[in-house]
Amino acid sequence: MNTNLLLPDFYKKLGWLLFIPSFILGFFVLFFDLKFDWLGSEVFAIYSGSGIKILNEAEKGMFFTFISGNYTQTVVGVVCLLSLIMIAFSKEKTEDEFISRTRMDSLLWATYINYFILIFCFLFFFDFEFLYIMIFNMFTILIFFIFRFNYILYQDRKTINYEK
Repeated sequence: MNTNLLLPDFYKKLGWLLFIPSFILGFFVLFFDLKFDWLGSEVFAIYSGSGIKILNEAEKGMFFTFISGNYTQTVVGVVCLLSLIMIAFSKEKTEDEFISRTRMDSLLWATYINYFILIFCFLFFFDFEFLYIMIFNMFTILIFFIFRFNYILYQDRKTINYEK
């Protein structure tokens, strides 16, 4: 794996510092409809409507327009995604061949698991429940990768300490 594309290792700590509060806020935003009044404003939107229904004349949305609303959910989601990217794609303090191989294997494993779950959900969940699953799906591949990668590194460190 090309380590030039990885972030410096201090981004991992920054990622954790941002992820923990954004995850907690995300929980409250999603399940308790938390909104911060100061995040209400007008922003540019590529499309605004109840759905892209080109053939239905009665259901026309607007392209390239300004809309107003509360963007707590958007800000929390973006911070959560950016923090997960920082955690997942930061170099380790010692980046060697084992780390690179583990990183690649963990990413492949996370992709398989994530899409297996997504296919299952395509078959058995519908309507707004499926929409929530798609929202979670944006985060799960990174979470699966981080969990698997760090678990393998933990197991390796434990084995090395046991051998000493």
